[in-house]
Amino acid sequence: MKQDYYEILGVSKGASQAEIKKAYRKKALEYHPDKNPGDTKAEEMFKSAAEAYEVLSDPGKRAKYDQFGHAAFEGGGFGGGSMNMEDIFSQFGDIFGSAFGGGFGGFGGFGGGQRRVKGSNLRIRVKLSLEEIANGVEKKVKVKRKLQADGVTYKTCPTCNGSGQVTKITNTILGRMQTATTCGTCGGVGQVIDKRPSGTDAQGLKVVEETVSIKIPPGVEDGMQLKVSGKGNGVPGNGIPGDLLVAIETEEHPTLKREGDNLHYDLYISISEAVLGSSKEIDTVGGKVRIKLEAGIQSGKILRLRGKGIQSLNGYGSGDLLVHVNVWTPKELTREQREFFERMQSDENFEPKPEKSDKSFFEKVKDMFS
Repeated sequence: MKQDYYEILGVSKGASQAEIKKAYRKKALEYHPDKNPGDTKAEEMFKSAAEAYEVLSDPGKRAKYDQFGHAAFEGGGFGGGSMNMEDIFSQFGDIFGSAFGGGFGGFGGFGGGQRRVKGSNLRIRVKLSLEEIANGVEKKVKVKRKLQADGVTYKTCPTCNGSGQVTKITNTILGRMQTATTCGTCGGVGQVIDKRPSGTDAQGLKVVEETVSIKIPPGVEDGMQLKVSGKGNGVPGNGIPGDLLVAIETEEHPTLKREGDNLHYDLYISISEAVLGSSKEIDTVGGKVRIKLEAGIQSGKILRLRGKGIQSLNGYGSGDLLVHVNVWTPKELTREQREFFERMQSDENFEPKPEKSDKSFFEKVKDMFS
């Protein structure tokens, strides 16, 4: 089981963003590879702290984590997990400042060097049926992404000499100030095109179509976003590919309605079925099941089928299927039918006699949400 992100950073769930940033910097400096060369345990702690900070420093991701836990990042994740050292130094270099002798724009020589620029992200939508949401599914989608073409060669950028940054010195009233900005010639990559084959763009990239497999965990909701790392657009030279962001879109089910992890089903029965009792076949996300209706069942009765709802995203079991019984009153009757019901109007057995166990409408609504 993965360790809680708050525990990793040593902060409370109510910690402010400033406290989270301070705690992460402390952990990152403690387990930094430069301070712990060859220590694989320290490296794992370093990665875990960065993963925790990536989620907790983002209000949107933090809210999802607080609600769903680690399950919110399974199957590619909703923004966290599976971080590598390149991700960490490209995203959080500013956290370390000059503690290790230079900006952390590079990777593989942590005290400086060539920047690892990340490619742009791609975004797609995936439609899921209610059955797929309930059980989880693996989807294969075709994605067009830009990748470095074979035969492309690069040379060191003459403007920044391969660092990806240019230094500018400005005279101010406080004295001379030095600032570093991304190189405008190479875009921070540190390299420029030397030779490129035909059919590629100015950066030596070409569009390729690739089939990407996406594992979607049970219990996702409409509007959630998964991240498939490294399946976005590439960048020239030694850059890091962007990510594929997958927005979840749910298809409407013909008979089942979702409410959180619970499902609702409207069952219509005839007056005779309500009086005599019956058995009916209904839809569930696992297929059709048959339920028994007792004689004398009342309209508005709610039958709860435990565990027949949606599997919880946080792994805490499944919701229920709530079957709402509706007794259908015919609008037109034959002469014989009308005469029968006219005779029953004076029959005591047909007079409403609600018992204390028969809950009111508001009590039923309250039970549904409890």
